[in-house]
Amino acid sequence: MANPFTESRPVPPSEKGLLARIRTASTALSRAERQVAEFLLQKPHDALEMSIRVLAQACDVSEPTVARFAQSLGFDGFKSFKLAFAKSLATGIPYLHLDVNQADQVKDVLPKVFDRTIAALMEARNNANPANFEAAVNLLARARRIECYGLGYSGALAIDAQLKFFRFGIPTTVFCDAHLQAQSATLLNSDCVVVAFSRTGRTRDLINSVQLAKNAGAKVLVLCASGAPLAELADVHISVDVEEDPDIYTPMTSRLAHLTYIDALAVAVTLLRGPAAIDMLERAKISISEKRLGSKI
Repeated sequence: MANPFTESRPVPPSEKGLLARIRTASTALSRAERQVAEFLLQKPHDALEMSIRVLAQACDVSEPTVARFAQSLGFDGFKSFKLAFAKSLATGIPYLHLDVNQADQVKDVLPKVFDRTIAALMEARNNANPANFEAAVNLLARARRIECYGLGYSGALAIDAQLKFFRFGIPTTVFCDAHLQAQSATLLNSDCVVVAFSRTGRTRDLINSVQLAKNAGAKVLVLCASGAPLAELADVHISVDVEEDPDIYTPMTSRLAHLTYIDALAVAVTLLRGPAAIDMLERAKISISEKRLGSKI
């Protein structure tokens, strides 16, 4: 059977979410360099039309400061930075100051939340690693049993994954309690796959449950932020790096990025498992058709 996946062109690191990189790096910049960062975040498309001299004037800094700003982000000069900046904007990520704040009116909330969500999903899509995604699909498709783990808000993600994955015809359970996770994890074996969800990848109880599953021989698929301790335990790690402020809001955009990955994994596993899996999904849909008003399945 032909592999249904095609390898997409890798996105060079310099083009990956450059606006998000600028925002993240701004705290480590000098005061003058931060002025450049703030201008680029607020008026990215205006900056594209500017020479280094005009941009320096707009930011009220010197031209060498603009050059040092580019070097602080890892570029050899303003010219290479501007090229990468243009390519990053061409991906369509409207990564501006879209968060709701106390100065906003109620009418501002809906478009800001939608725009922030769209921006986050676009960033997650453009930063996705096709090889890791394919490895995750292969892992799930070969599993004899799948267990979905998540705690707190990530528990809702684990529940959604279980609702999608059990339709593969693979026994699939979900545990959102740390004690039950730990007990179940110790009973797994090499035919089992644990799928662990976390925004930060730093929740002690979840890390402990995943470690127990690995000790029992199970394979582990982790969806969490890059560089997290939980990611280090993964056989396959899908990075979900979405910028948001959890001190103000409960996880919103990161949760939606996780849910989108769940949908993509479910579709891809069905595709990989072939006609039998599609037939199984169809039978599952027919089984509940009588529970709905009208004749549509």
